[in-house]
Amino acid sequence: MFPFLRLGKVLATARARPPLGLLDDSVIELRVLPGDLDQNRHLNNGRYLTMMDLGRFDLVVRSGLMRHLLRERWYPVVAAATIRFRRPLDAFQTYALRTRLLGWDETGFFLEQRFERGETVCAVAVIKGVFLGPDGKVPTARLVERVAPGTPSPELPRWVALWDESQRALSGTLKA
Repeated sequence: MFPFLRLGKVLATARARPPLGLLDDSVIELRVLPGDLDQNRHLNNGRYLTMMDLGRFDLVVRSGLMRHLLRERWYPVVAAATIRFRRPLDAFQTYALRTRLLGWDETGFFLEQRFERGETVCAVAVIKGVFLGPDGKVPTARLVERVAPGTPSPELPRWVALWDESQRALSGTLKA
């Protein structure tokens, strides 16, 4: 139940917060609740992915992308995700979830999401997302033109390109 309440809060507060450009950081404040805990009494590793959805929703709403998604009947999906855990988030601790678009290519959008407590990064994830619609996959260029016409993708960090290459190799094993 908590994820739905949090989603409602993020969607309601996103409209009241300042708009974001496509390449701006979204930062939302969250708290580790009892339903988020694993047997070690810290944020469950699966719950991190649920919280990351909230950060992406905030970015989508505040960047103005949501109105295009609704109009065109497009929806986002995660194609790949990798997370690196560094420090635990314990019961009732507050933390910031920072979401930023690293860039895109013709195959999808690459986002970085960081779980931060003050200056400490507790976990960092990279996500490859795509958008689907009634006619299938939405070309990244089409989506960018709706939100930020003429904006080129920043150069993707080398580690993101290598990560994407490894994800495509892994996908190849699914087809074998």
